[in-house]
Amino acid sequence: MPKQGLQSLLVFSLYISSFTLSTTLSTSTTNLPQQFKEAPEFYNSPNCPSIINNHDIETEDDDNNNDDDIISICSEEAVHVAMTLDATYLRGSMAAILSVLHHSFCPQNKIFHFITSAASSASASANASSLLRATVSASFPYLKFQIYPFSDSVVTGLISTSIRSALDCPLNYARSYLANILPLCVRKVVYLDSDVVLVDDIAKLAATPLGGDAVLAAPEYCGANFTAYFTPAFWSNPSLSLTFANRKPCYFNTGVMVIDLDRWRAGDYTTKIEEWMELQKRMRIYDLGSLPPFLLVFAGNIVPVDHRWNQHGLGGDNFRGLCRNLHPGPVSLLHWSGKGKPWARLDASRPCPLDALWAPYDLLKPPFSFDS
Repeated sequence: MPKQGLQSLLVFSLYISSFTLSTTLSTSTTNLPQQFKEAPEFYNSPNCPSIINNHDIETEDDDNNNDDDIISICSEEAVHVAMTLDATYLRGSMAAILSVLHHSFCPQNKIFHFITSAASSASASANASSLLRATVSASFPYLKFQIYPFSDSVVTGLISTSIRSALDCPLNYARSYLANILPLCVRKVVYLDSDVVLVDDIAKLAATPLGGDAVLAAPEYCGANFTAYFTPAFWSNPSLSLTFANRKPCYFNTGVMVIDLDRWRAGDYTTKIEEWMELQKRMRIYDLGSLPPFLLVFAGNIVPVDHRWNQHGLGGDNFRGLCRNLHPGPVSLLHWSGKGKPWARLDASRPCPLDALWAPYDLLKPPFSFDS
């Protein structure tokens, strides 16, 4: 990481450590095992365009609008960020949100779209959504965001077991349905996993040109062994292996993507991904979760993004949990993909060295302060 970036992170670490203002969550959130501090409020720089238009329709989340402002969710000036949101990874999500806002030149122009798992019953689903909404609102009172329920039943019958049970969670597949879930006027979105932190302005990533007919952009890793992502049964079947004919497929990580939702919708790419998942149910052609269908549909046809935007694999070795170092080069986004998560290792007093770069964004209240 550049010296300037490290200095900025150190200053922010000292600032957030001294920021002890805590919010009292509403009584509806007392069932959550974790409670979080209120984040600082971030303001646009003077040259930022406004995304507020009094002639636009209001969003559904009126409680999130400060001073009855109307959020222009359809504004061309807004930067849209999509993430999944659940209790398991909530601590990571809160840190990711804070990092995005802290490093944004125009933080008030960021609109977050959170996809949550819809429970089996409507009442349970509404309660879970309400708890998550209250938690996010308490820590980020001025955040512009929407919450969308994602029914597990959409993908339950399509999911095949993988080498890690965590990859089989239906919510992991929600990224394949963003074009169906988000409002039609949201034409471009940056998708982020919950185990990332930004140390640069996400607007730079969102501005990635998707020239030609590309549907998505992401950092490519052409040095990875691409054949390892599919089984011998796939490669030995001529009709299947020809999928990559006339393409130069490279591995890319689906935890950080810029997606043109208009082109996705026009090409019905959700159906294309589902077709590969249906085939996987009949004959095992891959061993991972939601990644291989993306590779089958898009590998070799994406816009490559500088590797600084996904310094991934910081979760360590999936089997032995070994710590990993940063890739060579500059850093704009740190991604703890893999089995180990920084919050779990920090709590266990067994952190990897790079987990110290995640810690300044941790908003979790210590247990002794829950009742204060």
